[in-house]
Amino acid sequence: MKPLNALAVLCAALIAPPAAHALDASTVLRHADAYRTGGATQQQVETEVRVLHADGSLDKERRYTVLTQTDHRSLVLMQSPAEKGQKVLMLGDDFWLLMPASQRPLRITPLQKLLGDASTGDVATLSWSEDYGGEILAEERCGDQACLKLSLQATRKGVSYQRILLWVGKTRHEPLRAELYVQSDKLAKTAEFRYEKLEKGTPLISEMLLQDALSQRKLTQVRYLARKPREVPEAWFNPMFLARSPNLE
Repeated sequence: MKPLNALAVLCAALIAPPAAHALDASTVLRHADAYRTGGATQQQVETEVRVLHADGSLDKERRYTVLTQTDHRSLVLMQSPAEKGQKVLMLGDDFWLLMPASQRPLRITPLQKLLGDASTGDVATLSWSEDYGGEILAEERCGDQACLKLSLQATRKGVSYQRILLWVGKTRHEPLRAELYVQSDKLAKTAEFRYEKLEKGTPLISEMLLQDALSQRKLTQVRYLARKPREVPEAWFNPMFLARSPNLE
């Protein structure tokens, strides 16, 4: 090899990005989303939120039926006796809280707390690939497996977190853990993901564990109890219709 050619090869090797960067971040995020949704674009997810003390004992729990549809639309029906009849509606960047005793929808933010460290946005939204632009930063070790570290930046206003650091498995791109940052770029909470074991098909996330970044006293457990495809009436995504219709099911 001629000296100049050898120098060119060496320079190219030095400036070449790591192998992880050869992957398409948007594809990785779509794969990661499939572990949350099962690939369905319109579905009903029975969700339980539990707040646990540091010793693992139960503090509080609530049940929700989450109806997610296309075009960034979700409806959360609160099922526990203390909240029965309350609803949270998400239409794109807008969130409303509907109370059974009031015919006036109340505007809220995706960071509005539901229970513990679980916010309305944590329960109502299930897509990273539609809400964030991603960049693969590096390959790392996550316990006993190789993983990819991604930086996600919000592409629209109506999301709970402006920035997310997300770790996914290198081979299958399953979400492992995340750091969730709010508008001020302050770390708000961390998340870990656990999976149900299926005999066939892709395993789905069964639990998301949320920990406040400042307090380690309690842990919030978001459990996905059941999923099924479901298309709901268009009228259910009209806040004034919901205000006049306390009982949908």
